[in-house]
Amino acid sequence: MNSIDISKCIFKKLTQELVQEASPFDCGKSDLNEFFENDAFNFELQLFGKTYCFLSNSNEKEIISIFTISNDSVKVRTLPEESKRQLRRNIPEQKQRLRNYPAVLIGRLGVNRKYTNSGIGSQILDFLKSWFREENNKTGCRFLIVDAYNSEQVISFYGKNGFSFLFDNEKIEAKFLGISLKPSESLRTRIMFYDLIEIFV
Repeated sequence: MNSIDISKCIFKKLTQELVQEASPFDCGKSDLNEFFENDAFNFELQLFGKTYCFLSNSNEKEIISIFTISNDSVKVRTLPEESKRQLRRNIPEQKQRLRNYPAVLIGRLGVNRKYTNSGIGSQILDFLKSWFREENNKTGCRFLIVDAYNSEQVISFYGKNGFSFLFDNEKIEAKFLGISLKPSESLRTRIMFYDLIEIFV
């Protein structure tokens, strides 16, 4: 296992030129690799999101991690009561009547397989938490949200980094999303959130 401190890495917006010049990026998930290699740029052209990466400080051709983010919101008025209570836990009463709470969606997040289990994923999340609490951030953002792959490893990763389920269980989430699940089926992803007010600045 290789360890690395991303604060010492090079932070850049992902471009086609960068991908062409860099060593092939492999995060161990073919759909993510394909997105970062090709689809991310069409995604950005349509203003659906922006993709950024960290490059090794000692080898600028090595991509350490890539992530895609976009504007989003949590439509609180349509949520089940328990989900509303979770979201409103740290929100002043006079602001709880807002229909939507501003959020940023972490649409994709991949870490180079060379650095699997080295803590880089957690460092990326810490970076994003701080990034959207900076004073020079151009927009309000209360929550980070993610559609996390519904696997024990991924759910545990986000849970350890302070993210909570938006819905108490898969049955409630499936009903809210209009998905019909058989008793033996599971959702492909679970919606999780992090309240940025918990970061002290």
